[in-house]
Amino acid sequence: MRIGELSRRTGVTERLLRYYEEQGLLQPSRLPSGYRSYTDRDVETVRRIRSLLTAGLSTSVIAGVLPCVSSDGGFLAPTCPQLRADLAGEHRRISAAIEELHRSRGQLEAIINGKPPVAAAGDSPG
Repeated sequence: MRIGELSRRTGVTERLLRYYEEQGLLQPSRLPSGYRSYTDRDVETVRRIRSLLTAGLSTSVIAGVLPCVSSDGGFLAPTCPQLRADLAGEHRRISAAIEELHRSRGQLEAIINGKPPVAAAGDSPG
């Protein structure tokens, strides 16, 4: 199938599909005309990429993760021994970022309301 069909089947723009190729996430074959040619397997790969992006992983992390996940009953499952530990590290990174965003939001709310910020657990005064 050509890129337009892959785009229609996955809901991902052609531009984004080309970006996935640039990042090494997709490897379509090329027709003699130079057009990209995709298979049904690429449809599944794009769905995996989208799931991993939604989970907060960057495309550089996904490049390493993608060969180590399989779709099992509609959800992704790790297949490489180290992947679970690597994903746990990404989980910790995202959790820390969420905590920082909560602190930032609290500070912003305090400024908006003209009140002192409420100290978050583990914060020490100033």
